[in-house]
Amino acid sequence: MELVMIGLGKMGLNMTARLLRGGHRVIGYDRAAANVNEAIRIGAEGANSLAEAIGKLNAPRIVWTMIPAGQPTNDTIRTLSETLSRGDIVIDGGNSNYKDSIRHAAMLAEKEIEFIDCGTSGGVWGLQEGYSLMVGGKPEVVEKTRSIFETLAPAADKGWGRVGPYGAGHFVKMVHNGIEYGMMQAYAEGFSVIKAKEEFGLDLAQISHIWQYGSVVRSWLLDLAARALDNDSDLSNIKPWVADSGEGRWTVFESIDLNVPAPVLTLALQMRLASRDEENFTARMLSALRNQFGGHAVKKEE
Repeated sequence: MELVMIGLGKMGLNMTARLLRGGHRVIGYDRAAANVNEAIRIGAEGANSLAEAIGKLNAPRIVWTMIPAGQPTNDTIRTLSETLSRGDIVIDGGNSNYKDSIRHAAMLAEKEIEFIDCGTSGGVWGLQEGYSLMVGGKPEVVEKTRSIFETLAPAADKGWGRVGPYGAGHFVKMVHNGIEYGMMQAYAEGFSVIKAKEEFGLDLAQISHIWQYGSVVRSWLLDLAARALDNDSDLSNIKPWVADSGEGRWTVFESIDLNVPAPVLTLALQMRLASRDEENFTARMLSALRNQFGGHAVKKEE
């Protein structure tokens, strides 16, 4: 099977490499020429423009987009709606909001172009381990592209599946990432409590490896925590500033819209926001209030 891969960042390149390894023909396109050159180096064909990339495919054509959510994806889908033809297929493998994906499907349907939204998990390890793929779209269209998903997944019958209609793939991936926020926060807090018990002289890396076997908290995230602690047991070279890519926020918003309580996921998101507040006026106000009503000491800036 042949396809165009739009967006050749680290994940897009790794997916391209896995597809090539599975015998697929891939034409890579990215605005950054260096990324196109890298795709060529690993065995893909390159293109200097989106039109050139699409022109290298035989109809019906498949285009996989792996670009940032929001306006970049909106613009690309709009361009594809004007470039592709009836029966062509667009697969959005990025982290788009599921509501955007529903709109994109409708936009393409006006031109009789098919659409699949594919929530993709696996990060930088996907090339080696395979990707978890949560797919939304028409069953018959997903079936036409089955070999692509089977190649990208950990196995042909594992780690991927059609979960529902348009938008369902990105919706499930959104919730997946919300869960991830909560799990990561739990590990971070747990190791922080262990580290604070200084009189025991506990070795965080050793404990993480003990937990990897037989423990009910063992997971891939724990494996990654162990790797991080092996490299730097104090994590002294990492700034305590945690980003969020959007899906955690969307999960929290959705829980509110659906009247479903999600306190762990919500607090995990809030903790990420708190990590970025170097000024932390909230903490300053709390300290000032304690001083005002109880005469409690405050620490002054030097």
